[in-house]
Formats: sequence, C-alpha cells, structure tokens
Amino acid sequence: MKCLSWILPALCLLTMGCQQQEQMPEENAVYYWRTEWGLDSVESDFLARYDIQKVYCRYFDVVMADGNPMPNATMAFEAKVPEALCIVPTVYITEDCMHQPHEGLARKLVNRIVQMNETNDVKNVNEIQIDCDYTSKSRQTYYDFLAEVREETRNHGMRLSTTIRLHQLSMKEPLADYGVLMIYNTGDPRKFAERNPILDMRDVEPYLRYLHEYPLPLAAAYPVFLWQRTVHGVHIEHMVTADEILRVKEAVEERRPELRRTILTYHLDNENIKRYKPETYEAIYHH
Repeated sequence: MKCLSWILPALCLLTMGCQQQEQMPEENAVYYWRTEWGLDSVESDFLARYDIQKVYCRYFDVVMADGNPMPNATMAFEAKVPEALCIVPTVYITEDCMHQPHEGLARKLVNRIVQMNETNDVKNVNEIQIDCDYTSKSRQTYYDFLAEVREETRNHGMRLSTTIRLHQLSMKEPLADYGVLMIYNTGDPRKFAERNPILDMRDVEPYLRYLHEYPLPLAAAYPVFLWQRTVHGVHIEHMVTADEILRVKEAVEERRPELRRTILTYHLDNENIKRYKPETYEAIYHH
C-alpha cells in the first residue's frame, strides 16, 4: 500500500502534465508593439511566409496619473485590420498601478478594448492579454485584478492570457487561461559591458529549474529587436545573435517541451524582419 500511495500521485502528475501540454496549440504569432496600426508589404509577406495568423497587438498602456490609473499611448488604427488575422488586444500596465486596488479598473479596461474593436471594425477577437512586470509587492493586487478581468472577458465570450517574466516563474501562477513567457529583457541594462541585457543564456539559466513544474500553460516569446542607446556620448547597440536565441530556445524546450508549440517573436517591424535571415526565423518558429 505504501508503494501504491507513491505511484498514484506520480501518475496524476504525469497525466496533468500531458493535459497541460495539449492545451497549447501549434501556432506562430507575433507581438505588434507600435502606436499606429498598419502593415507594409514586407510585414504582410512575413506573416504569410511563416503562417502567422495571430497578432498580439498593444492597444494602450495603463499608467498612474494624479493618483489614478489612466490609459496612455492608445493605438491609432490607420488601416483596416485584415479579417484573416486573429487579434489579441494587449494592454501593458505599469507595476505601480498594482500597488493598491482600483475599483472598476478591470471593467473599464475591458469595455475600452471592446469599444476600440467596434469603432475600428476589428472583428476576429476572442482573447485579451494583460502585461505587467509584477513583483512580490504588487503580486496579490495584480492577481485579484486579473480575476476581475477574467470575469469581464468571460462576459464578452473572450479568454484571458498574461505575460510571465522569468523572475515570476518562482511565484504562484496568476489566474489566466495561459501565459506567454517573455524570454527577453533578461539582464540588467546597466551591466551592458558584461553581457547582452536583451538575452543572455547566463541570465536565463537560473530560472530553467522552475519551468517543468510551473502549472500555467505557456507559450514562448523571443526577441528580434535591438536597443540603441547613447552612454557618455558613445552610441551603443545591443543585438542578440541568432545563435544565442536558438541556444536559449533549445534549453527551455528541453525542460518544457510545451514551449515549442505556441511561439511568438517580439515584435513585428520592417527593420526587425530584415535583421535576421529567413532560416533564423524558420528555426525560431520550428515546432
């Protein structure tokens, strides 16, 4: 009986793990992190070439202003959104907005998204994503807020996803249908002379041990952008090599095979597309 008592929980965990992996579909996606909607021919061809039908589109930010969370930098739809694309309205919320509860914020946020969809004739929307770099200080308020957002999205027949940063893997999972693991901005920009702050395997390594047991279904997002800065009059560019992206991708997928199913790149932009060879994108989006 003692042996059986050990075997049954193990079998249950194995079954749960299999079910979790099956929840994420095999699909390619991108983030669209600009303030105006509009695709040029290079971007449209990119979506077609890599069979990308899902776009996580930043609709607006939420920032603290005069003691209250307020929308900022709202997306302007300069062109019609192709109906073939599945759009995921994404809202970035600054961490200080979650230092205390704000009554009615979840309802206002979801209603604003719904209104933007209707005003701009964005049809193919069945999900909302919330992005926040929450910490142990803001975590509970954020989780409570997400629970309210999830209830509001359910009322509109939509799902809810949230971003997960590497340091958040050690925390209890938030209430969402799934998370997008942001495998970028992993380092300290102040230590740019030592390693690339966008992505460096040495910064990712300490968090890999949390991947296998993390209970929330996960997609994976990889960086294809660069940072440009001027420090003491010196122009500095941070660009992640294709080899480093693929090295990290292999490492996270080895510890959590589910992460090879739903894959995103950050973010859709003409210059980002040209930065890497087609075979690099093919390797990133390889399932």
